[in-house]
Amino acid sequence: MERENLFDGKVALVTGAGRGIGRAEALAFARLGARVVVNDLARGDPPAADLVVEEIRDLGGEAIAASGSVSRAEEAERIVAIAVAAFGRLDFLVNNAGFGRMAPIWDLSEKDWNAVIAVNLTGTFLMCRAAAWAMREQGSGVIINTASEAAHGDTSFSAYMAAKAGVVGLTRGIARDLMRDAIRCNAVTPRAFDTGQTNVAAWESLGAFHDRYGVAMGSPHPMGPIPGTSAEVAEIVAWLCSDRAAAITGRLIVAGCGEVGVWEEPALAHSLIDERGWTVDRLDAVADVLIADAANPFLDLPAEAWAEIDGRHRARLKQGERARAVEAG
Repeated sequence: MERENLFDGKVALVTGAGRGIGRAEALAFARLGARVVVNDLARGDPPAADLVVEEIRDLGGEAIAASGSVSRAEEAERIVAIAVAAFGRLDFLVNNAGFGRMAPIWDLSEKDWNAVIAVNLTGTFLMCRAAAWAMREQGSGVIINTASEAAHGDTSFSAYMAAKAGVVGLTRGIARDLMRDAIRCNAVTPRAFDTGQTNVAAWESLGAFHDRYGVAMGSPHPMGPIPGTSAEVAEIVAWLCSDRAAAITGRLIVAGCGEVGVWEEPALAHSLIDERGWTVDRLDAVADVLIADAANPFLDLPAEAWAEIDGRHRARLKQGERARAVEAG
């Protein structure tokens, strides 16, 4: 099948598609022949989603905007209903809407915690639930959720980490719920350094930190050989929706920076068995074996490494303050 005709007759709904990775995903689906529903908040004049719709139509594609917040059940259901009413079906749902709030745990407000969880995790759940009704009725569909490598460990980012880790668990559960209906659900950990929130300098900084200290500053390993782009992430997401990826469901996919791969499923690193049951004394006797590979590599970092980490987080905190100021008008 020709690349340009890969998704002829298909309908894709992308949330948070007014900019960044979501915009790139919407454009990628359109270039591959899908009709696209572009979701984002109704902000700006004109709203960002409307501008993306114009881009798609300029490419000769077919698209409509469906504004609304994914964090509200009635709006999530309305967004899906708009897609089905306009195009008669829903083949692909990409849950891209999300944002983070930087703060160490002692300074993280309940308001910010709730806001991050509401959009990243609850919003993903609400959109998946709404889409499941439409996809089950037609007997097919693909859902792609957006997780993050931040879920594996980062500093001053606990709300976002918790939400994205929740997305991974939600994805596994949804995949099992829907597999008998021929509906697949996967999650991606996207890497893009052209979103405005991140840039090539950030990619270079992360790589230099790993080379210097032997550990990654904000993810389990270096961020690939090249600075990732939104367009690259979008290509991987689109491929995951294709029939060539029909065997993949319930998995977490790394996407971008010249790298694609499947994360290992959760598994014990090792375990010890004692049929008598474990007690404090018995655990103490095997402690060296039990915790042999459980050391925290960050504990031995020199002061200059922590200064770099703190500097990165100060910059991200300032970025968050600017975002709040924009939201406040």
